[in-house]
Amino acid sequence: MSNRGTYARPIALLGSLGLLLLAQSARAAGATPNHVRDVKVHTAAGAAGATDTDIEVVGTEAPSFIVRAEDGGKRLIVELANADVAGAPAALTESKGSVTGVLTQAYKTDSGSMTRLTVNLATDAAYRVRADGTTLHISLSKGSPPAPVAAPVVAADNVDSELKGVRFERTAAGKDRVIVALTDMPTYALSTTPSGKVRLELRGTKVPDTLLRTLDVGGYRGALKTVSTFVDAKAGTAIVEIDRAGDTQGEVSIEEGRIIWSFEVPKGAQGQTVAQGASSAVRHTVTVAREEEVATTRVETSIHDADGTAEHLTGGSQAGFTSSIPMQAAGRYTGRRIDLDLKDADIHNILRLLADVGRVNIVTADDVSGSVTIRMRNVPWDQALDVVLQAKTLGMSRQGNLIRVAPLGVLQKERELEIARHKQELDLAPLETRLIPVSYASAEELQARAKDLLSSRGSLAVDERTNVLIARDVGGNLNHVEELIRSLDTQTPQVLIEARIVEATSKYLRDVGIQWGGDGTFSQATGNPTGIAFPSNVTVAGGAYDGQTPKAGLSPISPTVAVPNFAVNMPAAVGTGTGGAIGLTFGAIDNLLNLSLRLSAAESSGMLRIVSSPRILTLDNREARISQGTLIPFAQVSAQGVQTTFQEAKLQLLVRPHVTADGSVSMHVKINRDEPDFNQTSARGDPTILKREAETDLLVMDGHTAVIGGIYTRNTGRNLDQVPFFGDIPILGVLFQRRRASDSRNELVIFLTPRIVNRAEALGR
Repeated sequence: MSNRGTYARPIALLGSLGLLLLAQSARAAGATPNHVRDVKVHTAAGAAGATDTDIEVVGTEAPSFIVRAEDGGKRLIVELANADVAGAPAALTESKGSVTGVLTQAYKTDSGSMTRLTVNLATDAAYRVRADGTTLHISLSKGSPPAPVAAPVVAADNVDSELKGVRFERTAAGKDRVIVALTDMPTYALSTTPSGKVRLELRGTKVPDTLLRTLDVGGYRGALKTVSTFVDAKAGTAIVEIDRAGDTQGEVSIEEGRIIWSFEVPKGAQGQTVAQGASSAVRHTVTVAREEEVATTRVETSIHDADGTAEHLTGGSQAGFTSSIPMQAAGRYTGRRIDLDLKDADIHNILRLLADVGRVNIVTADDVSGSVTIRMRNVPWDQALDVVLQAKTLGMSRQGNLIRVAPLGVLQKERELEIARHKQELDLAPLETRLIPVSYASAEELQARAKDLLSSRGSLAVDERTNVLIARDVGGNLNHVEELIRSLDTQTPQVLIEARIVEATSKYLRDVGIQWGGDGTFSQATGNPTGIAFPSNVTVAGGAYDGQTPKAGLSPISPTVAVPNFAVNMPAAVGTGTGGAIGLTFGAIDNLLNLSLRLSAAESSGMLRIVSSPRILTLDNREARISQGTLIPFAQVSAQGVQTTFQEAKLQLLVRPHVTADGSVSMHVKINRDEPDFNQTSARGDPTILKREAETDLLVMDGHTAVIGGIYTRNTGRNLDQVPFFGDIPILGVLFQRRRASDSRNELVIFLTPRIVNRAEALGR
């Protein structure tokens, strides 16, 4: 017996915990009862010399079951809901592998009937339970499972655990897995809903609001379509429900404190490994037309034997066969491997021998004859058949389990006749006329795409008033055309683009200045001559001023002084609403000696924050624009005179979105934010325009926000104006200096958020 799959846990570890590995209850009243026809026990050599035991419970309906361990892992209890015993043996007492006996009993319950299987075990064993159609398989293996896994804690029904996450992944081994992460391991059960969905119930489990969702995984074309998580408030149960493509219930196991729910992936979808933890709608690929095969001269076989053993054939014109070791087939040949040693063997006998080995039916035409000498070892039988047919210029056609062998010329002629008959039937088939309404697209645009599916007799016209396609052709082609139109005529995704332009500006300015000076007169007129012949009269006065020099505050009587006589004239820029100044005047009798002093200082700081948020709604692959601003007039002088032109200063969002197959949004975006600056003007007083622009291409997930750009600038400055030499004197130098400091910062950040407003209608197909 095969040892594939991951076993859950040693029964000895789970016995006292009463783990409900898989539980499925018959919920619908009046459901068809399951009749247990037979119970079988098989053994086979496993890995490392261990013995595997498989118990088959054969019924008439898909089983609803509960499994638990008792008596310290020495007894396994399997209960089948809504089931009775109809032909199964009441007891199996022969010891096989780990099983010493199986007791089968039927009970009456309030909800109907129930069948219990009591499996007595000789040693500790790891087990796995799975349903295969109407048969329940209970696989046991001696010893511990292949990889050590921490023993799960099975909580009672009233103990709360919390759901941490539910995600979907596809493994490289070709399995779709739903991984359920929990804080504590609760009691759980597996069931099937009346609609055919499988449900995992986690009792006493809380579900965060962020996990109440549905994962759309149908786009991966695997075993699953959707994975939904919700809560049964009355029972206090968290439910993970799967809508599946087939009818398998999957396999549930526990690994590292997580519940792993695995499903086999169909062969056509095993080429992609994916992982998903959030909802995403994926556009499906749809096959609208496929040409039928008329006939084939050779069909590659893909027959699998039940036991997978190889056969050894030897001899002259006759051959016998004995069993050999199993081998893995290579390439496209998958049949049972055999050895052939034949000399001058009749082709009919070889074909009969291969038909017996491959368990197929082979019909040979009358004109097939000849003998073949073959010596092959370890070759798949279907490859041997292919080689024999090539050696004798033969071909084969296959229908189900029947293979017809004939010369290649005969099969080719049959193929040509079949093609001719098929064309003749197509030419004679009656034409139909079908009106195909188009809802979202333009019928004229779809006309060109649908014409390729018409035959030479078909035609396609458009009624523009009703937006209807008028198709005329044979019925089969019309079905293909209609399927193509239905697949293309879907809602175009609508995307809401929201941009946020955040601009923050901060400024700081400090200016400290000083003005001082005076005058003195020594002369006969003022009565204080110098007393020397030369110079007898001396006049000293400051001269660092002009008509625009600030001099307010030097006189309490007059707001200004005509001649302030400043020797140092370095004032700060003060005025109405800016800074402050103070003036001092000292004088002697009769104003023979005067001293004036004026201190000025200014400091300013400020912060400005501007948020602009343009948004616009547009269709997929359609360019959209939204703008707001003003037109600034400019005067231009030319030979024709003075002309006035206007320059735009506006906020604008220009975007062209494209919705990808996985539901993301690819965009080409251009954002402008222009504004007039009246602080910086031209010689004629016209304002300049401050321009801010970002243009880029990006890919953003639906509903996510991306920072598409940002600009940060900082300007700092320090200025020192002073009188040479005197300004460098320590301490006293401040009387000959003016100090200025400035710091300005500006930051611009642009955010972009796309949202698909009709996601379910446009992508959920």
